[in-house]
Amino acid sequence: MARFKPYSYDQTKLIPVSYDRQILPNTFEYTLNEVIDSLDLALFTDRYRNDETGAPAYDPRILLKIVLFAYSKGVLYSRRIARLCTENIVFMALSADTHPHFTTIADFVSSMDEEIVAIFRHVVQICLELDLIDGSMFAIDGVKLPSNASKEWSGTKADLLKKKKKLEEALSYMVKQHRKRDDTGMDTDNDADNFKKRLIRARNKIEKLETWLAGNDDKVSSRCHTKQSNVTDNESAKIKSSQGVIQGYNGIAVVDSKRQVIVNAEAFGQGHDTDLLQPAIEGAKKNFTAIGINDDCLKGVVVSADTGFHSTDNLHYLEKEEIDGYVPDCNFRKRDPRFTTAARFKPTDTDKQWGKSMFENSDFTYKMEGDYYVCPAGNKLLYANSDLTTNNLTYYKYIAKLRDCGDCKLRPKCISHENPKRTRSLFRRSDGGNVYTSRMKEKIDTALGRLIYSKRMGIVEPVFGNIRSAKGMRRFALRGKSKVNIQWNLYCIVHNIEKICNFGLPAFA
Repeated sequence: MARFKPYSYDQTKLIPVSYDRQILPNTFEYTLNEVIDSLDLALFTDRYRNDETGAPAYDPRILLKIVLFAYSKGVLYSRRIARLCTENIVFMALSADTHPHFTTIADFVSSMDEEIVAIFRHVVQICLELDLIDGSMFAIDGVKLPSNASKEWSGTKADLLKKKKKLEEALSYMVKQHRKRDDTGMDTDNDADNFKKRLIRARNKIEKLETWLAGNDDKVSSRCHTKQSNVTDNESAKIKSSQGVIQGYNGIAVVDSKRQVIVNAEAFGQGHDTDLLQPAIEGAKKNFTAIGINDDCLKGVVVSADTGFHSTDNLHYLEKEEIDGYVPDCNFRKRDPRFTTAARFKPTDTDKQWGKSMFENSDFTYKMEGDYYVCPAGNKLLYANSDLTTNNLTYYKYIAKLRDCGDCKLRPKCISHENPKRTRSLFRRSDGGNVYTSRMKEKIDTALGRLIYSKRMGIVEPVFGNIRSAKGMRRFALRGKSKVNIQWNLYCIVHNIEKICNFGLPAFA
């Protein structure tokens, strides 16, 4: 017969614990402890009014340490963080066994909208002093994450009015059915309790919609289109992501190429990246200026972003700020010879040469010296002295010669009209929109341009992989742009502190 070692739960064992010895060198918690201890506590003094009266407050450094350490372990919620401070020895060591209540932790995180920028800049400054940032190239991108809101409560004001009407109809039908059952005596006490709960839930939903509709109007986009609002978190947005359509925020990060340190981070309640390039770069400038670097620190620096950030305004901004930008258009891979054998970009049977049905204006290259365009077949489109002015913009017309278009093999992809005397024409905007696009296209299509742009993915994408997969940030736990922005910055701070831990030694050994 098998024998087992004896054991008993009826015993006591006392284990001496020295908290300072639980924070071991060369670990993330050690680096976190050192970085936050070097933080100026004056950042938080304005929020406290207990100099003469009131209970002593928890040290903000203690709260910041346990929140950042919890985020590094994928723990987002204050109740779980508070519980870990009583159960986990490392949390107990970082908190000095003070056991803050979960409401204290939640209030501290959600109210750091003014201090979070200074904390982020403090960590970036340490990275700069440890030579983890060289400033030669920055990559910009965004990660789309769900927020603490449901798509069920999204829509225009008209949509939400229809939703309210349907809920009222459903409530009326539910009451009628309950009265019928009640008259026949079929309802039990349990059925009555369930009906009461359902009635309360339905009325709460209707009241929630009534309150929102009375105090809010439709949101309007920059192009004057009506956008969908959200009753729960109206600053969030419906966003297309790799996980489908989500209700959430777009976390933008500007990442340095040397050690993938994030130099600027901000969350936006919109899915399209087009309007977010300039705020991201301006935010990085402000961060560098705040830590003692000149305002023109990004002049001549390489900045790369994917096709989602491509727009005339952004290309004009990069040239105006003298930034060496690489922001390709959506067709740049179709022009890249390295992708000719890729299944995604293979020419079809009816379109063996170019892989698309018709040419676009972006396929024509503008030559500033001669003031003409070059078509995909290599022919010139010359200035026609036939301008059009509208909305304070002048459009200059360029037209191809009949002898060039008449027998061109690419004519079916360039001119849809069957008239043989019709030639291809296009317009150049007076604000330089076409010029900036053409310049960027020429820049990206060179071997050097493709080489520089290819580095973008290896700089910024691993950062999002670390935050989402390794650190477990799958969604934002707070509501409202300011609070979500705090949480996004906290996670980016965790990422940067990990870089200090891995590459900043022996300064923090």
